[in-house]
Amino acid sequence: MICDKKIIIVLPAYNAAQTLMQTYKEIPFDVVDDVILVDDNSSDTTVEEAKRLGINHIIKHNKNTGYGGNQKTCYKKALELNADIIIMLHPDYQYTPKLIHSMAFLIANDVYKVVFGSRILGRGAIKGGMPIYKYFFNRILTLSQNVLLGEKLSEYHTGYRAFSAEVLRTINFENNSDDFIFDNQIIAQIFYNKFEIAEITCPTRYFKEASSINFKRSLIYGLGVLLVSIKYFLQKKKLGKFALFSD
Repeated sequence: MICDKKIIIVLPAYNAAQTLMQTYKEIPFDVVDDVILVDDNSSDTTVEEAKRLGINHIIKHNKNTGYGGNQKTCYKKALELNADIIIMLHPDYQYTPKLIHSMAFLIANDVYKVVFGSRILGRGAIKGGMPIYKYFFNRILTLSQNVLLGEKLSEYHTGYRAFSAEVLRTINFENNSDDFIFDNQIIAQIFYNKFEIAEITCPTRYFKEASSINFKRSLIYGLGVLLVSIKYFLQKKKLGKFALFSD
């Protein structure tokens, strides 16, 4: 059962006006209690569209803080509203909201504290149009991360994530970057605090309106990912001490 848990969806938005309605209308409100949209100073009408759809909690950043900065605002607001389960869903319609039931169920029934929608399990990534170079780097980075972290995730780079509020209250996500590397820092913190991550197969879509980063930023991101993993390895081996893993 999941009906006794307060489930909040967070939408970290940036120029999502064209895809927000399609994403929002597929959210299963038979189990979802509330939605938070954080707009990272978009140049389009994302906020106006969110108001038109009747989203209860809309926060607009006065300046662009980055993808990680957006998530920080999302999670802090969800915890403030006493969520039991917090699910990050990108409002660009790259990930289907139809998996929310399954992700929330695993957490609500104390099977796992964290659940990711994986594009790599099955054929979701390639079938959905993931560029070949991104798929290749995803697999190389994931292999490297699994070795350094001692884990067995199918991918570390999905943006579809569900958390027990306990997890977000335990880890210090405020210590993380405001950029894209935030996603991998939070994974390292989750594992460092001995929480497990479940994965379910997730179809995905790549199209013009879906958010993405270019090749140059992908390379910078990849180097950052490896650095996070090395820090984790050194800290676990007591060969270093990093603010990322402090309380």
